[in-house]
Amino acid sequence: MNTSKPLKGRLFLVPTPLDFGCTEQAPITDVLPTLTLATAANIQHWVCENAKSTRAFLKRVGETHPLIAPLAEQTITELPRHVHKKGDHQSGFDGKPLLAAALQGQDVGLVSEAGMPAVADPGSSVVRGAHDLGIAVVPLVGPVSLLLALAASGLNGQNFAFVGYLPQDAAERAARLKQLESLALKTGQTQLWIETPYRNAAMLSGLLQSLNANTRLAIASGLTLPSVSTQSHSVSQWKKGLKGPDGHTPAVYAIGP
Repeated sequence: MNTSKPLKGRLFLVPTPLDFGCTEQAPITDVLPTLTLATAANIQHWVCENAKSTRAFLKRVGETHPLIAPLAEQTITELPRHVHKKGDHQSGFDGKPLLAAALQGQDVGLVSEAGMPAVADPGSSVVRGAHDLGIAVVPLVGPVSLLLALAASGLNGQNFAFVGYLPQDAAERAARLKQLESLALKTGQTQLWIETPYRNAAMLSGLLQSLNANTRLAIASGLTLPSVSTQSHSVSQWKKGLKGPDGHTPAVYAIGP
């Protein structure tokens, strides 16, 4: 009788298209390379931010590469809601129990709703758990909105920081913007953040009210879509009537000198 333990599976970090929640979608083969699609098609166990969006992603993958198992037979486990709200590290979540399939020799995929999992999205606790369990972690190639926006901004790409979401309260947001602007102007470090699409208008209004006239503000929206737009101007130029992203399109914001 063979009593040897099964070889451990791997944890694949599977990027997804950036068009989640958008009215338009780019062909999946335009934004994800063949190897990423083929690898995703051969994974049956998933840890995700949202099961519904994961099934929608796998359906798109299946249109180009046959899935190893029908959608109904895919094992899809959502990260707890408190991990989404507080973050993997602040919540103290232990992701190791979600990797049981990998310990039994099955590959596991980690996905978020858009872009690279565990970057500006939940999942780092699962990645950390994989390392602690001796499970190989394999990041696949795909779009990362923060880096695309940074590259297109004209701001400092040698020294930058992603600061997550800014406060929703107008006064708190203004104070945070002043803090980030001071840091950017003092150190030259680009400050990047994201916002929920329906608050894009409020964000732009707050930026124009809070920032110095000479501070450069870059906004990238619709990344990887035909409607992609990146604008990078001084605040004084923005105040002349330049339009920001609409209330339906995800955007990345950046400021710097």
